[in-house]
Amino acid sequence: AEGTGKIRKIVMDSSAATETYLAHNFPDKAVSMATPVGLLVMMFIFDWRLGLISLIPAFIAFVHMGTLMMGPKMAEDMKQYQNALEKMSSEAVEYVRGIPVVKTFGQTVFSFKRFKLAIDEYEKWTLGYTKNMMLPMICFTTAANGIFAALIIAAFKLTSHGVTDEFVLNLFFYVIITSILTVTLMKIAYAGESQMLVDDAVNRMYSILETEPLAETKSGETPKDSSIQLDNAVFAYDNAESNAVDGITMNIKAGEHIAVVGSSGGGKTTLCSLIARFWDVKSGSIKIGGADVRNIPSEELMKYVSYVFQDSKLLKMSILENVRMGRPDATDEEVMQALRDAQCMDIIEKFPEGVDTMIGSKGIYVSGGECQRLSIARAFLKNAPVIILDEATRSVQQAFERLSKDKTVIMIAHRLSTVTNADRIYVLSEGRIAESGKHEELIEQGGIYSRMWNEYNRSVSWQVRKAGV
Repeated sequence: AEGTGKIRKIVMDSSAATETYLAHNFPDKAVSMATPVGLLVMMFIFDWRLGLISLIPAFIAFVHMGTLMMGPKMAEDMKQYQNALEKMSSEAVEYVRGIPVVKTFGQTVFSFKRFKLAIDEYEKWTLGYTKNMMLPMICFTTAANGIFAALIIAAFKLTSHGVTDEFVLNLFFYVIITSILTVTLMKIAYAGESQMLVDDAVNRMYSILETEPLAETKSGETPKDSSIQLDNAVFAYDNAESNAVDGITMNIKAGEHIAVVGSSGGGKTTLCSLIARFWDVKSGSIKIGGADVRNIPSEELMKYVSYVFQDSKLLKMSILENVRMGRPDATDEEVMQALRDAQCMDIIEKFPEGVDTMIGSKGIYVSGGECQRLSIARAFLKNAPVIILDEATRSVQQAFERLSKDKTVIMIAHRLSTVTNADRIYVLSEGRIAESGKHEELIEQGGIYSRMWNEYNRSVSWQVRKAGV
């Protein structure tokens, strides 16, 4: 339910803030709190008058720090600051992902209204906060650094009737030692700010750690086969104005290959994510082999479903271990066979370290198509009876055809040429099934699918020509 930018910021920045505080700020704060105790004793030993005068600016600075710079309002401001950063980070991720579209159609940052609004909100908050803190910070800094000036004024007053060697020595002592008090006050101020930041960081991390997972049933059901039944399934994202999936009913037989097509935002990916139980339906039901997915233990459900994402992810580990995630107890030979079945050997052979190549290390990365083929190798290794494929590239079609043999397959497709042989094609529009049938039947109907097919055939015949040709 949260944007990836927000989650990434919490995982990386918030955890880093706790390390910085514990390793650096907290020891500094402990020293800063202990130092004034020793200074107070020393200040009243040699000349209590100079000691008392030295503490007046320090007391004023401490009051400003406690009331105007470290109170509940400051803590709330820090929270709002982090909220603004999180929102801007989340929207920035979505904007970067959409850059190809922005460039293709000659748009600007303003075409991503939410990103622009996030930037404006952060700017407004930052400028307002800075202006509000300007006067308290000036007062604090002036008072903290004004101890020396207070001592000079006091020296003139106290020596109006004569100067003794002892007083001069004491004055030098206080001039030297009070500079430590100034530094200590500044450290306390920064440590206090760091503590508020880390308190907020810890709360944000707990907000993730304490997120309730989908409910697990105690008396689990086991699917009888790989058939899939959807009965009036309804789902809506949080704060959405309309349902992403709105009353869909399907009956997919075991071993049947079906395709889900439709315009962007029609509910294709959401529908398949509900089958894999990434979310729970708001109403209706989804069953695999006659068992409601909500009543199947998550580990058991994942044995039945393999999901090959359009934007597949590889972790920073070797290719071998990335593929082995499909079945952690698999042997090296089984992993290699899965790589061969998924036609990934050309990927392996181009790296000097072969299957032991560390992805993401020393600039070693793979393309999107290669990443999806490695994900299919995971699916080969897992050998689940239900396979969900989100938009296969041309390079993975042949490997996928071999993987999908004797399995129930749900394919999300934009390239309509990849679904012409499907047992049934479902056309989604605004979260509902607008049409369904075989390719030839839908073409004859002359409806949405027929128009999509015609547009697709026109698009694949486009050519880029030089000017004047």
